[in-house]
Amino acid sequence: SWVATIENADGSRTYFDGPKDLFKYRARGAASATEIEIWVTDYYTTKPIKARNAFFVRGSDVLGPMGAELVPLASREFAESFRADHGGEPPLLFDEIDETVLRALE
Repeated sequence: SWVATIENADGSRTYFDGPKDLFKYRARGAASATEIEIWVTDYYTTKPIKARNAFFVRGSDVLGPMGAELVPLASREFAESFRADHGGEPPLLFDEIDETVLRALE
């Protein structure tokens, strides 16, 4: 599962097909002061992890539901293991994912 979720202070949640769509949404200025947590799905465990703690690999041979994707992993060790198996760029942290990174995934 590739689900990514924004959890808001009022208890509502906004769901996305994958991290790429979540980051595009936030890049368009849709991020809100009411965000209390952002979750992505760890590639290996398929469990939700906090997006701000995740490592994201782009450019691998693994595709998400919308094509090229930012593959979320729970640790740098998992990210490097993933890269050994699937290729890709060095892992990025949440705050390193910007418009340039997103455009390269299109």
